[in-house]
Amino acid sequence: MAEIIQERIEDRLPELEQLERIGLFSRAEIKAIIKKASDLEYKIQRRTLFKEDFINYVQYEINLLELIQRRRARIGYSFKKDEIENSIVHRVQGVFRRASAKWKDDVQLWLSYVVFCKKWATKAQLSKVFSAMLAIHSNKPALWIMAAKWEMEDRLSSESARQLFLRALRFHPECPKLYQEYFRMELMHAEKLRKEKQEFEKAKMDVENLEYSEEILKGELARIIYKNSVSIIKGAEFHVSLLSIAQLFDFAKDLQREIYDDLQALHTDDPLTWDYVARRELEMESQPGDEPPTTKQARVAEATRREERCCAVYEEAVKTLPTEAMWKCYLNFCMERFTKKTNSQLLREKRLERTMVAFRKAHELRLLPEVQYKQWSELLLHHNLFKEALEVAGAGTELFQDSVMMWQVKLQVLIASKSPDVAMVFEEAFVRLKPQICLPLWISWAEWSEGAKSQEDTEAIFKKAVLAVMGADSVTLKDKYLDWAYRSSGYKKARAVFKSLQESRPFSVDFFRKMIQFEKEQESCKMANLREYYERALREFGSVDSDLWMDYIKEELDHPLGRPENCGQIYWRAMKMLQGEAAELFVAKHAMHQAGHL
Repeated sequence: MAEIIQERIEDRLPELEQLERIGLFSRAEIKAIIKKASDLEYKIQRRTLFKEDFINYVQYEINLLELIQRRRARIGYSFKKDEIENSIVHRVQGVFRRASAKWKDDVQLWLSYVVFCKKWATKAQLSKVFSAMLAIHSNKPALWIMAAKWEMEDRLSSESARQLFLRALRFHPECPKLYQEYFRMELMHAEKLRKEKQEFEKAKMDVENLEYSEEILKGELARIIYKNSVSIIKGAEFHVSLLSIAQLFDFAKDLQREIYDDLQALHTDDPLTWDYVARRELEMESQPGDEPPTTKQARVAEATRREERCCAVYEEAVKTLPTEAMWKCYLNFCMERFTKKTNSQLLREKRLERTMVAFRKAHELRLLPEVQYKQWSELLLHHNLFKEALEVAGAGTELFQDSVMMWQVKLQVLIASKSPDVAMVFEEAFVRLKPQICLPLWISWAEWSEGAKSQEDTEAIFKKAVLAVMGADSVTLKDKYLDWAYRSSGYKKARAVFKSLQESRPFSVDFFRKMIQFEKEQESCKMANLREYYERALREFGSVDSDLWMDYIKEELDHPLGRPENCGQIYWRAMKMLQGEAAELFVAKHAMHQAGHL
């Protein structure tokens, strides 16, 4: 092995001599590079190989290349690149080849290889890397798309990109993303050819001898892809995605029209089709050839007309397809238009009225989804229509009795309207709902009580909640309880709550850190209390949290009543308890802290 390492170091000498001769590096720097290179070579030549060693090797060489670039720019020297940079690039590629051969399945490693080649290698070399990667990872459509895009956009080779897409589709004949990107690529290719032809015609060059097929210029290849793909991949969503891509290309009007007509013919029973057709009315002119509106009133009138045309389509849609999904599309549209800013009071009122009517109709047909009941209640609440908001929220909770969200909406309305029934409805909600999903309601009840009731009432709620909420959810509740105690009654109360909860596992680290912080905020910060909190925290998190141990050591060093002589004992306890990476991290932090104190 020593001979191999020596040989590889000797292979570096010509480039290192050039670096020293042209003044980019000093003799001392060259010696440092040789020493570092020897260490790195040893690690990738030994019998047991680790991926991290190869990554570190590559990263060191990349850093060296970038340093050479910066120094060249500084002194304005651009010669000898073949002897220096190309030699390093060639060596890094060799390391990448070894690593990717050993760890074939590591996609991130392959992508790092691609990124390196994009910046430092030739296009032909990168093309070979893509081929090698796809030979192993042919089951990943995203990699095929990446390679094809590179061929199209960087190598300007539409034919190579096309071949890659065709190969990819043999592996993934039902992948929507592949068809979408292939469709986009053919439209981009047609657009590029059209621009080329226009440039030649402007220059009055003879284009008859050049191969510009009218069919390709019109996007016929993209049309073939569209026809094939929709025969394989069914559904309006995919159809709409191809139409959205086609609309990015102005020359493809005929293709857009064909896709749009097919969408309406093939997917009339899909809410997405109706949604697309309705929204399209927003982009269409009122009358072909009309001038765009110039005055404010004309713009408002035009916006009103377009929105009314949209709503007419939606009204037809909910009659033809009376489903919850279709009403959801309609209501989403209404809400989007209502939330859109406008200075016109008339337009704002029309949008609000239209939205309210749509909500009411869907409710009457019992086709209003749960989330829309929430939107409707909040909309009414926003306009201070408390009675109507409560009716809607009540209807929502009757229909969706097991929904925490709907009970929260109802309570939100009751709280906003200052109803005397808030506490009673909270109690009712806990009876109706499963205990394991009630955490948001307990928090809401405590927050409301803090502002509306006495401290005793609020504490009673927290105590009930701690008993009712189990497992991981209780962690958040305990943190909230401790925060409330300190905020409402100060340190003494917070300490009492801490004591009462300290055996009620599970906890978060923050639960203990809060008490440590509360103690430090006191005028007479007691080191004995801090030790108690740290010791309790370390019982729970001492095997995983290196920061807790470090903060404990710092506290003993920095507190006026701290005992620096305890630090050694704390250090060894930490080393016994911490596992794996946490132990390594602790050692590194401790060493840095000691260095800072020297």
